[in-house]
Amino acid sequence: MEPLVKHTGRVAALDRVNVDTDQIIPKQFLKRIERTGYGPFAFFDWRYFEDGTTLNPAFELNDDRYAGATILVTGRNFGCGSSREHAAWALKEYGFIAIIAPSFADIFANNAVENGMLTVVLPPADVAELTQRAQNIDDYQITVDLANTIVQDNHGFATSFAVDATVQHRLLNGLDAVGLTLQQVDAITAFEAKRPNWLTVF
Repeated sequence: MEPLVKHTGRVAALDRVNVDTDQIIPKQFLKRIERTGYGPFAFFDWRYFEDGTTLNPAFELNDDRYAGATILVTGRNFGCGSSREHAAWALKEYGFIAIIAPSFADIFANNAVENGMLTVVLPPADVAELTQRAQNIDDYQITVDLANTIVQDNHGFATSFAVDATVQHRLLNGLDAVGLTLQQVDAITAFEAKRPNWLTVF
């Protein structure tokens, strides 16, 4: 997992509340056994018409202004619904590094961290301001500074955000659950060395 210290990128605005994981990655794509290849299917039922190939111009993220966006600004309770980790996989492969919203479903937020994405909680008024700027300023970009917990743009917007210390440590150092465990490998080895032989024989 790549470390995330500071990221500047184009912003895409998805001005919807209660975006659930069933829409982020629809059920028909959960048959895959890999953890990769989900990006093309993110928001599939919204991105395309019923033929599954024609882009729906009414869907916000199909706007050319958002092409290549790496930061998503969206509504409250993002990632609600089922606990499928596929939603985080799909969004990461779609290209998002950070997601900003007034609130997130807890399981989704945890899954995002496990996959190297930062979820930033900001007050509704700040999210509304960022949404409006993304909708009205061409190539609107912001910087998410995890090290200093600041979100800012080049148009006078700047605010701080709160982040759990453990989450911050993991993302700054690119640590998934395995990487976090391996930081304790010396302590684990020492503990195992003290175990009686009969407990280590299979």
